[in-house]
Amino acid sequence: MAKNDVPLGSVDDFLKRCQQSGDAAYGALRSVLERLEDPKTRTQARIFLTDLQNRFPSKEACDQCFRTYHFQIEDVFFDQYEGYQGRKKLTMMVIPSIFVPEDWSFTFFEGLNRHSDSIFKDKTVAELGCGNGWISIAIAEKWLPSKVYGLDINPRAVKMSWINLYLNALDEKGQPIYDAEKKTLLDRVEFHESDLLSYCRANDIQLERIVGCIPQILNPNPDAMSKMITENASEEFLHSLSNYCALQGFLEDQFGLGLIARAVEEGIDVIKPMGIMIFNMGGRPGQAVCKRLFERRGFHVNKLWQTKILQAADTDISALVEIEKNSPHRFEFFMGLSGDQPICARTAWAYGNAGGRISHALSVYSCQLRQPNQVKTIFEFLNNGFHEISSSLDLSFEDDAVADEKIPFLAYLSSVLKGSSFGTYEPPAGSKHFRNLIAGFMKTYHRIPLKADNVVVFPSRAVAIENALRLFSPRLAIVDEHLTRHLPRNWLTSLAIEGAGTDNNPSEDSLTVIEAPRQSDLMIELIRKLKPQVVVTGIAEYEAVTSSAFVHLLDVTREIGSRLFLDISDQFELSSLPGSNGVLKYIGGTTLPSHAAIICGLVKNKVYSDLEVAFVISEEEAIFKALSKTVELLEGNTAPISQCYYGCLFHELLAFQLADRHPPAQRETASTKSAEMIGFASSAISVLNNAELSISEAGNSSLIHMDVDQSFLRVPSPVKAAIFESFARQNIAESEIDVTTSIKQFIKSTYGYPVDSSTEFIYADSSLALFNKLVVCCIQEGGTLCFPAGSNGNYVSAAKFLKANIVTIPTKPADGFKLTDKVLSGELETVNKPWVYISGPTINPTGLIYNSKEIESLLSICAKVGARVVIDTSFSGLEFDFEGWGGWNLVDSLSKLNSSNPSFCVSLLGGLSLKMLSGALKFGFLVLNQSVLVETFYSFPGLSKPHNTVKYAIKKLLSLREQKPGDLWDAIAEHIKNLKSRSKRLKETLEKCGWDVLEPCGGVSMVAKPSSYLNKSVKFKKSPNDGGSTQKEMMSEVKLDDSNIREVIHKATGLCINSGSWTGIPGYCRFTIALKESEFERALDCIVKFKDTIKN
Repeated sequence: MAKNDVPLGSVDDFLKRCQQSGDAAYGALRSVLERLEDPKTRTQARIFLTDLQNRFPSKEACDQCFRTYHFQIEDVFFDQYEGYQGRKKLTMMVIPSIFVPEDWSFTFFEGLNRHSDSIFKDKTVAELGCGNGWISIAIAEKWLPSKVYGLDINPRAVKMSWINLYLNALDEKGQPIYDAEKKTLLDRVEFHESDLLSYCRANDIQLERIVGCIPQILNPNPDAMSKMITENASEEFLHSLSNYCALQGFLEDQFGLGLIARAVEEGIDVIKPMGIMIFNMGGRPGQAVCKRLFERRGFHVNKLWQTKILQAADTDISALVEIEKNSPHRFEFFMGLSGDQPICARTAWAYGNAGGRISHALSVYSCQLRQPNQVKTIFEFLNNGFHEISSSLDLSFEDDAVADEKIPFLAYLSSVLKGSSFGTYEPPAGSKHFRNLIAGFMKTYHRIPLKADNVVVFPSRAVAIENALRLFSPRLAIVDEHLTRHLPRNWLTSLAIEGAGTDNNPSEDSLTVIEAPRQSDLMIELIRKLKPQVVVTGIAEYEAVTSSAFVHLLDVTREIGSRLFLDISDQFELSSLPGSNGVLKYIGGTTLPSHAAIICGLVKNKVYSDLEVAFVISEEEAIFKALSKTVELLEGNTAPISQCYYGCLFHELLAFQLADRHPPAQRETASTKSAEMIGFASSAISVLNNAELSISEAGNSSLIHMDVDQSFLRVPSPVKAAIFESFARQNIAESEIDVTTSIKQFIKSTYGYPVDSSTEFIYADSSLALFNKLVVCCIQEGGTLCFPAGSNGNYVSAAKFLKANIVTIPTKPADGFKLTDKVLSGELETVNKPWVYISGPTINPTGLIYNSKEIESLLSICAKVGARVVIDTSFSGLEFDFEGWGGWNLVDSLSKLNSSNPSFCVSLLGGLSLKMLSGALKFGFLVLNQSVLVETFYSFPGLSKPHNTVKYAIKKLLSLREQKPGDLWDAIAEHIKNLKSRSKRLKETLEKCGWDVLEPCGGVSMVAKPSSYLNKSVKFKKSPNDGGSTQKEMMSEVKLDDSNIREVIHKATGLCINSGSWTGIPGYCRFTIALKESEFERALDCIVKFKDTIKN
């Protein structure tokens, strides 16, 4: 006979069995449940429960049953209010090892009742901490949801909930009770053992409503919570699960709300976009703390109901007393139900132990995500290995407009950081995606048919203006007085105006800037009188609504022959309803004349003050290309994070629009003849034509870039965490973004660089930008910039672009093309006011290292002649050959020098992107130790400074770097190991293919000479841009040398490298190895492919 076919026996036999113990009673009830679950015995079992309940007809009898037989059956009534249409009561059974319904849960149900009747209708619902299941069953009975999942971590609670479900789904005779939709409670409710929402997450159940009435006090005995939860555990332990919670690893643990916090974050994962969470919140931590738990996770909060209840007598609040002892926080209790003055946990504990009754507030919160899909993306990222930074997340905003900016960006940032690296190579003109978004915004909102190749991105408006002026180098420029603050001081004090308007090919003379009022009639009067070659101006607010002032400026500058750069930053609105803009209205109908360009600085965001990106619009291809090259020469590139932020804002404004809904605008072309315009400065043309800048081909994303000083390596988790945290935080303290203390410690521990109270620390978006300011300081002082042969080609080209006086100091193959004291001494004897540039400890491009003795010798020579020394550490920090390399101690080296020449000084230049493995973060630093040089440097103010978010992340990472060992150190060590392996593989591949390789000792680049290929003739296809127009003309034959090896390899294989003209070492090409893994493998294949191409 099957187990379920055995009769239950008499009620007396059942009670005798239950009387033995609580465990015996639970065993007996389980046997009842087994029969309820079997359709064959279900009716009989339900009738048995009816007989059992009839044995205890009064409240007193029920209470006696609980004490004697370890279970209780009683009714919960719902018909106390007139007009209630549903079932009058539910019948519920409880046992000692589960939560007994009391004020706590009754108040919660009252809060649920405050919602409209449609709150649960036809919805998928989960109840957390369902206990004996009465609320899940009541929700199903009253509101007819499609499904309710009652979840509890206590296995006995789940079993009792199923018994209660059968008790109420079947009548006293065991027959199904049908609702208005002809369904029973068995169709609507399920109960499952689940740690919070683990059941729903494991079974991919998406919920529309989550309700919870779960513990909010830490267990005074933490070890107890580590026991295995099984239905055979002790009654005392199982009952404690309904009163206490363990530490969950959340910020809210300190208030006893860690379990609620985890429930909310798990809920974000499974709740549908318009879903609602409803939680019972004990007011002990204070209402503000309870509310903030939800708000900082992106919820709108509505308090449905609040009352006071007596603190459960069986709950020990000593854990809260302990929290108060160790923190300034005070919990809120009351003396009795009528007390209205809060008392702290310690006072409440003492009062309760003395026999007093204490109470606390109890609130029911209804919460809904304000931007559900984006918040889900954020928490998906945080839960994927970044839980430790979730405490920094703050999505609570008083202003909805701020939320509408920040939450989508954090979601976008989360999706970007989920990747293994931070994007791919982007051209110096700016991210192609970002420029497409700018062009799309202009096309959609202002009817201007721009393309990405009409837009150049700059770190800031000030940088855009200065770069434009340096590109043209006019003798005289008129600049709006509002836009001169960041221009070099010598430009604003020069009086070399005479004859300025007549020379269209200016010499190398210094540039003079005249400040002018923004009012258009006054500006135009000055233009007519002074005849400047370049005009940079904005438009007054009252003149910006119409295009007449802009048209007038266009006409006058055209007549005079002036280049016009018009700033629209103040009028440009990133909005779905942008205001009228006369300038944009004009170029929506008329092509922007070739002599004019538009400058726009993006600073008007509502979230991150001073986070800036600027762009320049020009419909003249030559201007676009030249400005792009100035970005690469003078800045490197614009910080990707900044482009990401504003790109996200543009995307939000474009994402809901239908594509190509409006036909392209028919625009007129300005046909009026203009006076002869100033061209690019002769020095600029020479450098831009000859500098070996990165290869950018429109529409060709398959190029492999071993020709740029960027890292595309996998970004390690600590860096991702620091980046995300810097943007997620609100109200960051000044001390948290003060990086100077951290930088001091970094240069001291890494290089032993001496600092004192007079040492000046200067920061910028890149070390290249800082280097270029040092170059103009050198020019200002009439100095000579001395580069060793074998220096970074971009730095040398930038110095030439800035018109520095340059001397190349020879280096020898036998020395690994390193600077030696003997050669340096001989060269500096004839140099006037030398400024010596040294890349080290790791040298870019060779990857060799100056050891401590070598740098000391070089500094000794410089000290004797009073040279200013710039040590560039930007490419150091990833040394992988440590044999004989013990690091630097510049304090010792400099203390040994006896220089009587006051002009001698050592400046330390550096960047942290490579050292911190953070391709996304751009941060450069410069340390100056001479007050005269500091003063000169600050006379050139146009630096693009790192934003506070970058400084926060850098400070965090520098702090982690000091923690040896640690996750960041492990990641750096892994990257160094990877780079060493790559350099070895690249060396082997190059040598097999006929290259002579100079083996590197660190860094991300190496050099090699294509000895087997030089002077060999090779045919390759030329693109139409190179002059080819027919199929026959597309083929070109050249003899390989330094001047064409780069182009031929690029055309033949798609691999981009730097040639000897870039490295400054005749015949030696430069390869960077900080590529994505797949790109590095392709690069090796390209080297082999080139060998085969030459061979064939």
